[in-house]
Amino acid sequence: MIRVALVDDHAVVRAGYRRLIECEPDMRVVAEYADAQAAYLALQGGATVVDVLVLDLSMPGRSGLDLLRRATSHWPTLRVLVFTMHDSAAMVVRALNAGAAGFVTKSSEPAVLVDAVRRVVAGERALSPDARAALAAQGDTLPPHLQLGAREFDVLHLLLEGHPVEAIARRLHLSPKTVANHQTAIRHKLGVGSAIELLRYARQHGLLVD
Repeated sequence: MIRVALVDDHAVVRAGYRRLIECEPDMRVVAEYADAQAAYLALQGGATVVDVLVLDLSMPGRSGLDLLRRATSHWPTLRVLVFTMHDSAAMVVRALNAGAAGFVTKSSEPAVLVDAVRRVVAGERALSPDARAALAAQGDTLPPHLQLGAREFDVLHLLLEGHPVEAIARRLHLSPKTVANHQTAIRHKLGVGSAIELLRYARQHGLLVD
């Protein structure tokens, strides 16, 4: 069962999401939050286990992007799926750079959101057709690190934070061999051959956190 939490400041919108998601036999909504701070505090408390956070970006108080950055940093196994009215290429890239596993616009068909939830849980990156079209229209192509699978992206961030393979394996509940395979795939996809080259790539693309 895929456990979904909704973060949106409109109660009517959340009710619609809930009905849509809970029509699926393999999904259920385990929590709803009206703002980013409430969602962060609830996640920090650990009372509810969440697989996918469906997150709006425009809310009063702390921004959805800020919650996205904090959530993906603190809970690397949590998948954050942005679901927003914004459809600009710049916003898509900002969300993906902040750690979003997917980006779906609110003008999408309902089935697109449901499919995106399943895809991000499977470790894929999910973009709605109009989000992908916005990138294409501006001639924007995703840089190599944003074409990594969600799990590879998790491993990349932990490598850049200086964690060894064994520690990453424990944190992500993977075997060390699986993490090592991800590391090899990441270097191949980014076109780097060493840890030094990986750090250089990260600096060039703003992936290092001070």
